Amino acid sequence: MNWIVIATVIYVIIAVAMIVLILMQRGAGAQAGTGFGGGASATVFGASGSANFLSKSTKWLAIAFFALSLGMAWYASRHGGRLLPAESDSIGIMAEAAEAIPAVPESPPAAVPVPVVPPAAPAPAEVPQDSPGNDSGG
Repeated sequence: MNWIVIATVIYVIIAVAMIVLILMQRGAGAQAGTGFGGGASATVFGASGSANFLSKSTKWLAIAFFALSLGMAWYASRHGGRLLPAESDSIGIMAEAAEAIPAVPESPPAAVPVPVVPPAAPAPAEVPQDSPGNDSGG
């Protein structure tokens, strides 16, 4: 298996873990953490509570996320955006299907006469006058 595929899987796992950890953190002055146990979090995450554990975990996940982002961007710039090496260009059955299709002839098609439409007669230039008995309401 290619290392870029493994890095992509790890990248997605880190992104999901960061989302979960960020959503679990308590906002500045908010009491939203009580939904996750409030005072009980001190026993799960240690005496300092969940804030220290979640903050440190988020920090290290963010560092790993940015390092993987930079590494994958460097790899893509060096390899022309290819995820797999050049020797894996075989597309299997589609390559066989492309070989079976006959080539398009290079000569242009025969000239087909285009029908000529005669010019239309111009519209009359006269504007009908209103008759005295015709009240158009205007």
